[in-house]
Amino acid sequence: MLKEGIFLGKRYEILGRIGSGGMADVYKGKDHKLNRYVAVKVLKSDYRNDETFIQKFVSEAQAAAGLMHPNVVNVYDVGQDRGLYYMVMELVEGITLKDYIEKKGQLSAKETISISIQMVSGIQAAHNHHIIHRDIKPQNIIISKDGKVKVTDFGIARATTSTKTISTNVMGSVHYTSPEQARGGVVDERSDIYSAGITMYEMVTGHVPFDGDSTVTVAIKHLKEQIVSPSEEVPDIPYSLDRIIMKCTEKNTECRYQDCQELIADLKHSLVDPDGDFVNATVPMGDTADETILMSDDELQQIKNREYPQEDEYDDEDYDDEEYDDDGEDEYDGRKNGRRGPDSRRKNNVDPNTKKIMKILMVVAAVIIALVVIFLVGKTAGVFRNGAGVNTSSTETKVVVPDLLGMTEEQAKAALRKKSLGYSVSARKASDKYDAGEIMEQETKANTKVAKNTEIKVVVSTGAETKTVTVQDVVGQSESDAQKILEDSGLVVESQAKNDDSVEAGKVISTDPVAGTELKEGSKVTMYVSLGAAKVEVPGVVGWSSSDAQAAIQNAGLTVGNVSEKYSDDYEAGTVISTDPASGTKVNKGSAVNLTVSKGKETKMISVPSLSGKTQSVAEQALTSAGLTVGTVTEAYNSSVSAGYVISQTAAAGSQVEEGTSIGFVVSKGAEPAVPDDSSTDETE
Repeated sequence: MLKEGIFLGKRYEILGRIGSGGMADVYKGKDHKLNRYVAVKVLKSDYRNDETFIQKFVSEAQAAAGLMHPNVVNVYDVGQDRGLYYMVMELVEGITLKDYIEKKGQLSAKETISISIQMVSGIQAAHNHHIIHRDIKPQNIIISKDGKVKVTDFGIARATTSTKTISTNVMGSVHYTSPEQARGGVVDERSDIYSAGITMYEMVTGHVPFDGDSTVTVAIKHLKEQIVSPSEEVPDIPYSLDRIIMKCTEKNTECRYQDCQELIADLKHSLVDPDGDFVNATVPMGDTADETILMSDDELQQIKNREYPQEDEYDDEDYDDEEYDDDGEDEYDGRKNGRRGPDSRRKNNVDPNTKKIMKILMVVAAVIIALVVIFLVGKTAGVFRNGAGVNTSSTETKVVVPDLLGMTEEQAKAALRKKSLGYSVSARKASDKYDAGEIMEQETKANTKVAKNTEIKVVVSTGAETKTVTVQDVVGQSESDAQKILEDSGLVVESQAKNDDSVEAGKVISTDPVAGTELKEGSKVTMYVSLGAAKVEVPGVVGWSSSDAQAAIQNAGLTVGNVSEKYSDDYEAGTVISTDPASGTKVNKGSAVNLTVSKGKETKMISVPSLSGKTQSVAEQALTSAGLTVGTVTEAYNSSVSAGYVISQTAAAGSQVEEGTSIGFVVSKGAEPAVPDDSSTDETE
């Protein structure tokens, strides 16, 4: 694990670890060159000498480096520093789709479609660069705080060849892997669509469709078992979304969506026509359409012998490259176009025996047509002139009325023209379900047989009826409560977080527009949520003068608290020894910072010893032992004190003086000698 504060590439500062996988750790970092926060993925030490893992790591960067798309986690840089292999990516603050599903249990159809459109748009961006992700799963989909959905982790992605297919030797997470990927067959863009379908299935039901005691068991279920329709578990799921998921997860690649663009179009259509029957079931051409390709015992054994990666691993192991024919798909269930009744339209698997009967009938029909053609040609040539003849007059032909709901007027007219039917508008009404100009009702129901040239009357939508709502006052409420109030009133809420000194963290500061504003239903309201008071860093003022330090603290948006003093051998008197909180600590704006200021070195007081009656050497020793110094020593005659002994001292005995003070004293020279009397000497002489 990297320590905070180290730099990679002399540019990226490590701020702290935010995630870890089987192969790499992910850190929050700061790019000091471009002054932005980034995510830095660093290969773990266990793999730094393994060329295979290093190549996987570099391949991921190369696969994702060319993808610059709002729904893809963008890669900015890759490098090596002091034996560390690292990749620099866009920092997305949010949670994975897996965590979001676990948190909510099940997602609504509308939310599932919204997330899926963004997810598939990110996958499409990769496909447009001829890159197959091969590990699409909720763990690799991130939902940012602002609601953006981003695809990440191209750890096992591979670029396609000119044929847009590749032979796989690695496999994504087994619960989301496609049958051809589990089999070790040829993988293309439709494998990602299968995994996206499994992810959508988990969003609406709260769990994956296949589970088992081992990864091998799950892989075999992907190969051999048909996914149960989500509608059997979630009865209120829109019919169109149910069909979209089932089409994505077809065993046969020819029966799935053939590209992401087609899937996105149906997802968007589902938003405006949830119960529409517009998802076209694809019936594959050729013999494989009517037969189930069973896997041999040897092939099943090869799959069982494989080691599948664990779901929580970042990276995926290499596997033997076993080639299989891509046409060897498992049995699929055909889908018939056209509307079905409420009970039958969700259970429309075609029985294999029916398929065989249909095939025979098609052959019989072809023979009949051939005979009719021969007869007509023969009659024209006069071959059957004398025969009984054939009545070729036909009754008026009837046609099937197409489903016009959701079409624009031009589209409806074109669809009716193809059927030789007329068009007229009987009314125009407001509709919350259909956009302005779209057909919202048709008086002659779809799939009804009518005579040619019949006029089909329709009702055209004028758009949603304009409703206005009042922005509620949610200032001071929690973010979740405020959002529910605004959304319940028919508004779309966008949250933005910012610091505020007076509003508690997690509470609403204000809204834009403000409370009381009248808006159209469905309008967006921005809600500003408090992060609490802004954090301020305590400035480093140790060693500064007290006045300068106090000014710096106030300039930083803080206040000066208690100022105390104490002796210090390291700091001059009047300078700051320490702060509380310590320098560099982040505190709320306006917090008090206490200062400790130096009084200089502490002065020690010494009691002056008595020197009286001591010899000079003893007196000097007494002063030195007491921590004082010997001052000026003088001599004087004193008849009362013997020569060589101290008569007096400059500081009285017992007085308090600073350590090291000089103390002087006077030493006796003894009695002053007598002066001779000159007058008595003269008389004697």
